[in-house]
Amino acid sequence: MRSLGLEGARHLADPATETGSGSPGPSAPVTRHRPPRPGRASRLPVRPRRSLSQNFLVDAEVLETILREASIAPGRRILEIGPGSGVLTAGLLEAGAVVTAVEVDRRLVGRLQERFGPALRLARRQPGAPGGLRLIEADVLEVDLGALVAEPFDVVANLPYHITSPVLHRLLGESPRPERLVVMVQREVAERIAAEPGSMSYLSVFVQYHARPRIARLVPPEAFEPAPDVWSAVLVLDVRPRAERLDPAAEEELWRLVQAGFRERRKMLRNVLARELRVDARRIEAALAAAGIAAERRPQTLSVAEWLALRAALSPIAPRRSDRRDARSGTRDGDLGRGGDGTREDGDRP
Repeated sequence: MRSLGLEGARHLADPATETGSGSPGPSAPVTRHRPPRPGRASRLPVRPRRSLSQNFLVDAEVLETILREASIAPGRRILEIGPGSGVLTAGLLEAGAVVTAVEVDRRLVGRLQERFGPALRLARRQPGAPGGLRLIEADVLEVDLGALVAEPFDVVANLPYHITSPVLHRLLGESPRPERLVVMVQREVAERIAAEPGSMSYLSVFVQYHARPRIARLVPPEAFEPAPDVWSAVLVLDVRPRAERLDPAAEEELWRLVQAGFRERRKMLRNVLARELRVDARRIEAALAAAGIAAERRPQTLSVAEWLALRAALSPIAPRRSDRRDARSGTRDGDLGRGGDGTREDGDRP
């Protein structure tokens, strides 16, 4: 994945400031941005683009749920991905957050500049001031997040659904890491992330290793304009502290192991791991026994704790040749499967 610094993104000022007019003095009050009243849909700022998963939140009760779960203290740094029409942005600013919003659609960037001019000027005049907004025109998967926001911070966003998995991989798997995420995602994805052993996927293991997931609210299609074809959910992720994670080398082994297991998720572990890791079956069976895992179990039945125990029993786990190629090209098997979670049905492989 190509990562751009701030030179690869546009850090936006508001039009009034750029033309030299409308700039408030140092004592100008912060403008408050009220969300729409319950049941009242805000007018869409632009024609939505399906290719960008643009479904704008218009339900004020859902908005209030997101803000309540975010529990924002004045001055808290917040990263918002895909601010869209600015409904959530307004609520964050009203709560006193210091917001960095990343938007890829230039049409929406212009509308956001017009709407939040005072907040943009405040952020430039007093960096870190509650109610200030930095607006970045960029693809969040390409921009250098470390150059945009410093720890500690939280993520509060109505995530574009077509990039949910890669965004979560980046936010949880790389630095800087947020302390909490309150994000709108597809209901199916939220349920997969919060799954119990028996219904686990690569995405479930990855997210639950990094954070404690909780579905705060289910959201019907009519909460958005235009209405999507599926239900959504407000997902809360409380990120685990660094002390609860493995060292980087051990983490690489863990993901190598989990990815191998979910390449053929309906097969028994002793068979799929021996085949995918190119390891003698007797060594696999010994490691499973040492971890207290029956050799006949399937990958989706293992908890995160069991994957951790199995990694420890099986270590060292050498990378496959394809893993080395993926490392050189900046991709991972876990990012390539159906739904971006590294899983495939048995029929997907010859």
